[in-house]
Amino acid sequence: MSAVERSLDGPRGRWIRLRVGLLAGLLGLGLGLVVSSASTLMLEDGARWRELAELQRQRRLHVAPKRGTVRDRNGSALAVTVEVPSVSLDAIELLRGVQPAQVPARARTAANDIGRALSLEPAAVEKKILQKRRFAWLKRRITAEEAEAIRQLGARQRGAERVAGLAVEGEGRRYHPRRELAAPLLGFVAPDGEGKEGVEHALDDDLRGHPDQLRGLRDRSGRLLLSEGVEDERALAGHDVHLSIDQGIQFVAERELASAARTFEAKAASVVVVVPRTGEVLAMASWPGYNPNDYGESDIEARRERAVSEAFEPGSSMKIFTVAAGLAAGVVTPTQKLFCEKGTMAVDNVVIRDTHPAGWLALTDVLAVSSNICSAKIGLALGGDKLYETLRRFGFGDRTGVAIPGEASGTLRPRGRPWVQVETASAAFGQGVSVTNLQLAMAAAAIANGGELMEPILVTKVVTATGELVREATPAVRRRVVPRHVAALVAEMIVAVTEGHGTGVEAAVNGFRVAGKTATAQKIDPATGRYSLDRYVASFVGFVPAERPAFAIAVMVDEPMIDHAGGAVAAPIFRRVAEACLEWSGMVPRGTAKADPAELARMPDPAHAAHAALREASGAAPAVQVVAPAVAGGGPRVPDMTGWSVREAVRRTLELGAVPRVRGSGLLARTEPAPGQPFERGASLVLVFEPPT
Repeated sequence: MSAVERSLDGPRGRWIRLRVGLLAGLLGLGLGLVVSSASTLMLEDGARWRELAELQRQRRLHVAPKRGTVRDRNGSALAVTVEVPSVSLDAIELLRGVQPAQVPARARTAANDIGRALSLEPAAVEKKILQKRRFAWLKRRITAEEAEAIRQLGARQRGAERVAGLAVEGEGRRYHPRRELAAPLLGFVAPDGEGKEGVEHALDDDLRGHPDQLRGLRDRSGRLLLSEGVEDERALAGHDVHLSIDQGIQFVAERELASAARTFEAKAASVVVVVPRTGEVLAMASWPGYNPNDYGESDIEARRERAVSEAFEPGSSMKIFTVAAGLAAGVVTPTQKLFCEKGTMAVDNVVIRDTHPAGWLALTDVLAVSSNICSAKIGLALGGDKLYETLRRFGFGDRTGVAIPGEASGTLRPRGRPWVQVETASAAFGQGVSVTNLQLAMAAAAIANGGELMEPILVTKVVTATGELVREATPAVRRRVVPRHVAALVAEMIVAVTEGHGTGVEAAVNGFRVAGKTATAQKIDPATGRYSLDRYVASFVGFVPAERPAFAIAVMVDEPMIDHAGGAVAAPIFRRVAEACLEWSGMVPRGTAKADPAELARMPDPAHAAHAALREASGAAPAVQVVAPAVAGGGPRVPDMTGWSVREAVRRTLELGAVPRVRGSGLLARTEPAPGQPFERGASLVLVFEPPT
């Protein structure tokens, strides 16, 4: 037996064998753990790790869809999104390969170059570089010159280095091609793409679309190499929104509103035009307005759509609905006469007064001369609960639900208690209650259409970027307010307001019967809690033509200073807006005969110098004939109407069979085509007006 063998047989040998066995056991246990972990990694957790590897290999880019377009009823764009360049920074890419000790110097040099190109403070740019983020905006919505400077900066060489990590990317910017037109109604879009105010805010979800992510392979620098495309086509663009607004009528409403507000030195004003039979809103104008393309320079108050957000005391306009309530309830009859107490009547401890004192008046005359006392008597005969119920049925004290944020509901009476007698009397002629201009227009439309309160339609339809219909509005009746015969009676009665000695003769439109009501309401003085002696709201609400109403129009002018009577301040605005509505709809005055082309061809040419001299000598436009002589081809020529008023020129153009297109205001300066040029029936004739010098 050798010495080695003898050493293994002894105690030492047993200890060695034990240690070898323990080591082998530990190695076996370790190998088992490795095999078990490998099995778990590959078989059980394999899918998760493969997904993680795939995510590291892929790059995801956030896709912001192009915001949808807002259009008017004729498809004309009111708000669009255009692509403008913006500059972003990838600080990791800019500092790639730069030694840690050289990073501050490199960042400072790059910041100086970028700052000069973009007119930015180098310190602010340097701070963004040192934050070492993969993405950061340097400057958004840059000019074409700045974009070119950045491209050159990113491409040029600085020794062995270049200013990397800069990207000029297209970014959507909201643009309003009509500038101030309907700005409070439309609202604006913030730089983050979120709609603010107006339709832009109310329909933000539709207009913004559905953000998505773009996946693709990337290289070691993180640059996108291959793309899989978007999964949802709705991520490419938001929905288009079509409004019921007619931009032509909207333009006239805003123009006339601004002119009157400046003339009478008013604080604010609004106009609403609706179609009585459908509830479509053709115009919703507010003054003052602002330019949403540069909303940062505007006052916050100018951004409000006052037609829905501002409640005011309606004053005598409420008498229309008080009389309708009285007729519907049978407390008065159409032929009944009421005693107006010679101008003063006490109710409890309050004396009610009339501006035009009178004795006995027929119900029509009560409206024509706007008697507070007789209206109060009708309200008292109805009782507070019945009057309140009827006014609520007309939509007062309740939001219309139109798609504009910040709509006011107005007030009818304090919550939790009924009207006392003097409150009932006051509410009957429009004091102590408040309404919005849209509520007033919709209530007047209910009288015009035979007694049905319609849902206002502002958004006619929403469609996808590919033209697929998402939803569409249809006319909807909220409820019947008064019987049809009562609505017809009231409509006929308030025609007297715009005729004869009525308070609204300034609202009369030549050739059409106008139904409406003036109002001059005192405002509450916040300092005293009493009615002010020098602050008023002038308003007019009505519809035209009275026999077959096509347009209901409500006008409100807040705190006019030069004059405060509704008949002098608001009624002329109604007339001019109504004339534009009738003109654009192609409606002609009563008694207008259709032009006979053969007869027109036989008349002398008004473009002849002799006719111009005669008209200049008379100082006025001809009152009767308008001629369109034959030319060699047998067609008519454009007459010379230089110096004519808008009304006369439009009327003559319609008689000729042409479609007038009005530009400007004042007297006719020129036409397109020019006088003497041939034109075809049904063609457009542009009438350019300028203020007289």
